[in-house]
Amino acid sequence: MDFCLSPKHAARQIEFREFADRELQPAGHTFPRDNLRKMAGRGYMGLPVPREWGGQGEDFFTYILLIEEISRICASTGVILAVHTSVGTFPLLYYGTQAQKERYLPGLARGELLGAFALSEAGAGSDAAALRTSARRIEEGYCINGGKVFITSGGEADLYTVFATLDQSLGSRGICAFLIEKGTPGLTVAPPEKKMGLHGSATTELQFTDLVVGADQLLGEEGKGFALAMSLLDGGRIGIAAQGLGLARASLEATAAYLASRLEKGDQVSQWARFTLADLFSRLEAARLLTYRAALLKEKGQPCSREAAMAKCFATDLAVEAAIRCIDLWPPDEYEGEYPLFRYFCDAKVTQIYEGTNQIQRLVISRDVLKTFHK
Repeated sequence: MDFCLSPKHAARQIEFREFADRELQPAGHTFPRDNLRKMAGRGYMGLPVPREWGGQGEDFFTYILLIEEISRICASTGVILAVHTSVGTFPLLYYGTQAQKERYLPGLARGELLGAFALSEAGAGSDAAALRTSARRIEEGYCINGGKVFITSGGEADLYTVFATLDQSLGSRGICAFLIEKGTPGLTVAPPEKKMGLHGSATTELQFTDLVVGADQLLGEEGKGFALAMSLLDGGRIGIAAQGLGLARASLEATAAYLASRLEKGDQVSQWARFTLADLFSRLEAARLLTYRAALLKEKGQPCSREAAMAKCFATDLAVEAAIRCIDLWPPDEYEGEYPLFRYFCDAKVTQIYEGTNQIQRLVISRDVLKTFHK
């Protein structure tokens, strides 16, 4: 058992960190097109996509290292990249036909197209099988009606993976996945939501009104859409765990640097402040080990639902706690100008909610634990 990064992974981690430090800027309230353009120029928008489809052919673990480093500088850019890759590109890579891949995958991998994922509804968040958006077979293919909420990159994305049911009475067995392009007649995008954090990431509602797609836009098989969506959860959750790592590091590194500057000036740093840093940096290492282990299991194709849930829950809870406790270590007269801790907190909070709330993660973990010990 080796807890050290391989030379290759260590070199890529340094590359990603230097790129993020040098090239990226926090998004503020503007969609970070310049950040995405720079990442596309380095091949990062298709990092784990095979080279034959225009990607870099890197492993899943390398992709997780990238998400962590990007999110440390700009969490909005981090979540846009994570959604674009894990649920915007992977569904097409894993389940698309040859024609679908040829049509969309190279553009997604090169960052010429931006991918998004439309599953959640007002009455179907944690219980995704209860979705009500409908798909009806017609001569031209399918007619889709309904709506989705909290769609990352809504209005900005070029390609949406949209889930709708052919028959709600069938529950999850009636759900299908469709590829819907930006600008398709019948697709309406609401104005971006006003959010607590991640202001650079557009989050919107989508409405479908008699939207017609051809049968060639069905992704996977009829009635297999729910299974398709669930198959992506582990990878998505590990990605958000990596985002939590990046945000926790941002809070801790900024605070440690601030306290170190006080020591250089001859000021005292209290035992309480020192112990707070000790506790949080220790938990950061625990979160990193959980996240990296889950990523390695995913890369090897081994079952990792429990590990992904543990990593997501622990790392994102830490991101929020680290921001809160670090704020307490700064004097009020520092809460001005470019003070970053408030942004880290506001950005971190949603990581406990999307890709399955942390309450759902705890259900996943406890269910698996009880199944293991139940005789």
